[in-house]
Amino acid sequence: MTLAELEDFISGCGKEQYRARQLMKWMYQSGIDNFDEMTNLSREFRRTLQDLARISSLEIEEIQTSADGTKKALFRLSDGFFIESVLIREKNHWTLCISTQVGCPMKCAFCLTGEQGFKRNLKPSEIVGQITALRFGTPEGETIKNIVMMGMGEPLLNYENVVKAIEIMTSDLGLLLSRRRVTVSTCGIVPMIYRLGDDISVNLAISLNAPDNSTRDMLMPVNKTYPLEDLIQACRGYPMPRRRRVTFEYILIADINDSAEHAKKIATLIRGIRCKFNLIRFNEYPGSLYKSPREENVAAFQNILVKHGYTAVIRKSKGRDILAACGQLSGQYHQPAPCTERYGICRGPVIKK
Repeated sequence: MTLAELEDFISGCGKEQYRARQLMKWMYQSGIDNFDEMTNLSREFRRTLQDLARISSLEIEEIQTSADGTKKALFRLSDGFFIESVLIREKNHWTLCISTQVGCPMKCAFCLTGEQGFKRNLKPSEIVGQITALRFGTPEGETIKNIVMMGMGEPLLNYENVVKAIEIMTSDLGLLLSRRRVTVSTCGIVPMIYRLGDDISVNLAISLNAPDNSTRDMLMPVNKTYPLEDLIQACRGYPMPRRRRVTFEYILIADINDSAEHAKKIATLIRGIRCKFNLIRFNEYPGSLYKSPREENVAAFQNILVKHGYTAVIRKSKGRDILAACGQLSGQYHQPAPCTERYGICRGPVIKK
């Protein structure tokens, strides 16, 4: 619940609204998920809360550590599905890449997550729960400073839950994150980009990956619904504070979108947008159809963008050895067994190790 929803709930219990603020601080700033430990609430009220409500938490099933220090966390959800988050080490803090859906419906050709199909949207508690579980349950937690919604799923197709989660993350009574520390990454759901800018302006990252519609149609089916010209127009209108810029994520794939000509077309396409580029070498995974680009092509692509006046950073792929790099998340080495709703039977998850 957001603070406003929690205040309504508390009022319905016959208690003062300020108790909602106490609850928020216990949950999000102290990491308490047990009403009995909330000692500034009366015992009677704690018993009432236990009868009427619960504080959800995510179970960390496993944490894998890459040779470069990147950590991938596997979470078990209450219905037996699994999602993954990635902790990325920065100079003096950690960036946390979180998921917003179980699987992904977008079917981008270069992404392992999309191959797994779409299962369901994550609830606000499951989105925020990835942060609280790692913040209060791991040594790295205290230094998690940036949140990027670039994990499993398309955030803007789970819009209401994502926005509610952001409100909790950035609340003074919640996780105390600045909106400049929160980034939403989208493959290009144009109407929702406009809505996001109107409702709760945070950092925006666009998974671009092609300079023309024909190439992008092949790589990203969403482009057939929201073509490049519409996407770029939405980016031009996205409200950003003066010192912040739209980020264009560009995955370079050998012989598909990594030529000098592609770079020149990109420079022309986004002319006039206050932006920066993250250039990402395609991360190969078992069974992938595409290949990583040659180093000389990556360097040439970057140089062309820089010569046109853009900031273009070649992003170092981290966690490739544990399938934690961009486009590699799947959550599928643990599979939930099928449930037979007709007979009310569910065998639970089948664990594959």
